[in-house]
Amino acid sequence: MCLDSQLQELQLIQHSLLPGESFSFVLPPDDSRIWTSLLHSFNTTPSTIPSLPSPVPQVKFQVKATDARIFFEVQFPERYPEDSDVDIAQVPLVSVNGEGMSRDEHHQWRAFVQERLAEVRGNDYPIYQLLCVHLLPKLHDDGHSIDTGLSESLDIPEQSNNRLPETANYHALLTSHHLVSPTKRRSLQRWSSELSISGFAKVGYPGVIYAQGSQENIQEFVANVKSMQWLALRGWTEFQKVGEVVEEMKRRGKDKYITEMGIGSSALK
Repeated sequence: MCLDSQLQELQLIQHSLLPGESFSFVLPPDDSRIWTSLLHSFNTTPSTIPSLPSPVPQVKFQVKATDARIFFEVQFPERYPEDSDVDIAQVPLVSVNGEGMSRDEHHQWRAFVQERLAEVRGNDYPIYQLLCVHLLPKLHDDGHSIDTGLSESLDIPEQSNNRLPETANYHALLTSHHLVSPTKRRSLQRWSSELSISGFAKVGYPGVIYAQGSQENIQEFVANVKSMQWLALRGWTEFQKVGEVVEEMKRRGKDKYITEMGIGSSALK
């Protein structure tokens, strides 16, 4: 039970990282091979876990952002998350490390981590929430790293356990002056997982967001997007057919973003 839960959270963290962010194990070589094999097996065939040593070594990993001098390391105790609410020894250890960090800077980060740990405690995936909703966005917003994804397409991932229903046929297309903020981009990824939708976002200037899923979930997604603070959000349109999305993107001169994501490519040939 603990191992499955840990692998689920590691998978969620790994799949939620943005361009320029990385996940890696911080373990002795043999232990690292064990956890790499476990996570690979869980990503491909979750019901099949390879033969394991007893006990399985505790996992320790780090998450970094490109060009950031500050990074985060996390160690899961053996029985996390099963006993973390009642046993302080089973609460994950989260450290903030970095080259040239002053004493005051380190103290401020540690205080921020402890505050957010208390806030996310009790969630299904507290360390995912801590890293991807709080720590990494703060790292970017404070200017500790350079965003390298401005000219790249950003997938809104379709989680393996949240696949798009075959009957879903509702679509939404939004454009804005820009889509740069790591916090907004991470919110798009989180909502896509929570609402079982798929799509993409083109980051930089201009910003383009496309999503598809059930009508109820798309409407909630659009409401979430509109509730964020935007500069010149130029509106949104809902479509019933992918062909309508293709034509709209062609009209806007953005059809290459559709073909690059493999959406409606045959209609553009």
